[in-house]
Amino acid sequence: MLNPGDAAPDVRYATIAGGEAAIADHKGRKLVLYFYPKDDTTGCTREAQDFTALADDFAKAGADIVGISKDSIKSHAKFADKYGLKVTLGSDESGAVCEAFGVWVEKSMYGRTYMGIERSTFLIDPGGKIARVWRKVKVANHAAEVLEAAKAL
Repeated sequence: MLNPGDAAPDVRYATIAGGEAAIADHKGRKLVLYFYPKDDTTGCTREAQDFTALADDFAKAGADIVGISKDSIKSHAKFADKYGLKVTLGSDESGAVCEAFGVWVEKSMYGRTYMGIERSTFLIDPGGKIARVWRKVKVANHAAEVLEAAKAL
């Protein structure tokens, strides 16, 4: 499990813009890396909209925002277009990024267990170290809390 002070894993993810990006591409800037279970679901949509609403404030604080799920690039593009999202969405269909950050976990719902993404956010400092970790995120007010942490970093 990753903790504050640990180096952020330098993993790659596919982007809507085409091609791939890496965590290291954000070196020299703060990075808000949030993991969410599924495009176009209630909680995930709200979270993406909340980060989008604060995108200009994050930019002023020198922070990039990347949302990662295992959905395809095609799904991400449709999701971003539908809601006018201003955050970068990264696709991790292989699960390598989720594994590296320890967010691919056993979950349970209605007595059934399954593997899925634990809604989590990592604030990474300009040097590539993890500054803050939020696990089992509750969406309400989360983006604002992350913004305050990014400003303080």
